[in-house]
Amino acid sequence: MRKLFTVDDILVAAISAIGDSFGEVIAKASGWPMPICGALSLGIGMLFQKIIDSIAYSEAVQRKPKNKIYVYLGFILLFLVIHVVVAMTMRMSLIEYAMQGVAFTIGIPIVGFILNLCLRGFRIWKIRQRYGDGSEGYILSLTDEQLEKVNNVNQPIEGEFDIECAVKTKNGVYVGYKYEKTICYLGIPYAKPPVGRLRWKAPQPLPESNAVFEAQYFGASAIQVEYQGSIIKNLRQSEDCLTVNVCVHEEKTDSLKPVLVLFHNGDFTSGGSVDPLLYGDRLVDNNPDVVFVSFNSRLGIFGYIDFSEIPGGEDYPDTLNLGLLDQIAALKWIKENIAAFGGDPDRITVIGFDANACSILLLAACSQAKGLFQKAFVFNGSLDSAYDTPETARALAKSLLKETKTSTMEELMQLDTETLKKAAQNLWQIMCAPTCDGTLIPANVFKLYQEGAANDVEFIIGIPKDAMKAYKAVVGRQNFADGVAVAMGEMKKYMDASTWSKVQAYIDTKAASSSDLEAKANFIEQWIELYDYRSAVKLAEGGNQVHLLYWNEKALIEKLGSSTADVLGTLLGNGEAMQMYGSVMNEDMSEVLQKFLVKFMKGEALELYTNEIRGIEEIKWYPFPEALIVSDGELECDRIEDKITEIKEFHDFALS
Repeated sequence: MRKLFTVDDILVAAISAIGDSFGEVIAKASGWPMPICGALSLGIGMLFQKIIDSIAYSEAVQRKPKNKIYVYLGFILLFLVIHVVVAMTMRMSLIEYAMQGVAFTIGIPIVGFILNLCLRGFRIWKIRQRYGDGSEGYILSLTDEQLEKVNNVNQPIEGEFDIECAVKTKNGVYVGYKYEKTICYLGIPYAKPPVGRLRWKAPQPLPESNAVFEAQYFGASAIQVEYQGSIIKNLRQSEDCLTVNVCVHEEKTDSLKPVLVLFHNGDFTSGGSVDPLLYGDRLVDNNPDVVFVSFNSRLGIFGYIDFSEIPGGEDYPDTLNLGLLDQIAALKWIKENIAAFGGDPDRITVIGFDANACSILLLAACSQAKGLFQKAFVFNGSLDSAYDTPETARALAKSLLKETKTSTMEELMQLDTETLKKAAQNLWQIMCAPTCDGTLIPANVFKLYQEGAANDVEFIIGIPKDAMKAYKAVVGRQNFADGVAVAMGEMKKYMDASTWSKVQAYIDTKAASSSDLEAKANFIEQWIELYDYRSAVKLAEGGNQVHLLYWNEKALIEKLGSSTADVLGTLLGNGEAMQMYGSVMNEDMSEVLQKFLVKFMKGEALELYTNEIRGIEEIKWYPFPEALIVSDGELECDRIEDKITEIKEFHDFALS
């Protein structure tokens, strides 16, 4: 993607060579010793390169071809005049001198390129040694240092503390830690712990306080279903999970910085901000003018269940969408407190993956979340994940009573966390998800989009091409087969007999060359892609500014796919974590997508001029219906309607 050499690079190298030689000539003519000659040559060369860099790669020069012509002609004239003078002074041929002067400057990038290729090859070899063909799914583990962050618990501080790493919020003073050029604040509570009598209650605000607390360790992840390929399955979990993490650059500015709030990946039963794939320090280190935030919210039976038909359930009216209420509470805490960290409460961008991308799409149409964020980046977030009625959530509640041998809410409240966690593990196939109840979430979100109810939010909607393989890598082969069967049954309910017969015929045709399971998974993937696309269609119809991202990168290990883990790691710059997930980060792609993400946060045009990132040509990310397509390490803008389904009738049905 990045060019090894451009015309600009050659010119800068040539001018740098002029500086090297000019300094050396002056020193030799003065009769100075060789060490001084060399030092002066290097110093003047570096000075020349800095000056020329600032001119050649400036926006004024790179954006306008005529400016480039004027500058380059000036460079060439300067190159010729000075090189002739220097060559004559040193009694060298012009060609010989030029070759010597430029070779060193050009040679360094070539050596670096070769070393990077070797390093990348070594990383790929290590991943293949670990994963083989990827049949076992994700194989995840944490280092001792990472485990310390997870398993330690923040404590109150008495006495002195590090003022430079302390921030005063409305609920207390939190003391983080410095890592390289960033300061991290981990495990800050944003609501009262939802434990004891607050279990299955809406999040309660914290009291104001001046107490001082550590903020050096992640809070516990939510109690969740533990899948084979989940990194959180052996880490600290608790019902007391409502915490945020903030990452800021040590560099202070007079103006408040735009804020990126990450909703973690996973489904509505699993996931958490402790995953190294979700760390924000690299993003902040590369972009000092942004603030990064992540958080946890309740999941599964603690976050999405309906007890209205259970004796005593009338005292727990909010259980249907508790996870969403937690997310709203987190966003409110961020808006109220982020200025203390240097963040701008009026420039909040939310970014979510998988199930929590769906959460963001729902919150965009929710009156209680109005004004809490201005921009949204959602990846693989199908609104089809949300329910139209609470029937499934009520069935889950009845199944929970049966599983735990209880009959009333009072008996459920007496159960310990481990008993409920075990029950949730056994009930994982009864999907826990938000419900469009007509109260918190409108009954018809797409209709509200069309009517402009969310047009105060600007969107990037990301669509993956290979999501089902990544899902299988998380849940394992048997759970994958069970999940596909459940999904097929759910989708059949929505289709008329004619449409379903065409779907079945398509599956039968595909199964002839693969397997029935793979054919069904392929169909489900198209369903998800179309629903992602449908969100873009309806938002655009309602007047929203929408950009599409279509991720069609080839997986390093085919059976692991290339989806959420790759996009998360690439966007946040977490290359080491990506290797844990069986992939190697494309550093050029990471730099480009981070640049676009930060431009999006700041409200700038989503375009790069040539050499805005050295070696990258001009890229313009046009709004919907165009999409920025990521494929084979390259970027292009094009329409994608014909790429996301092979069944025309299915396309028409999904977008109706």
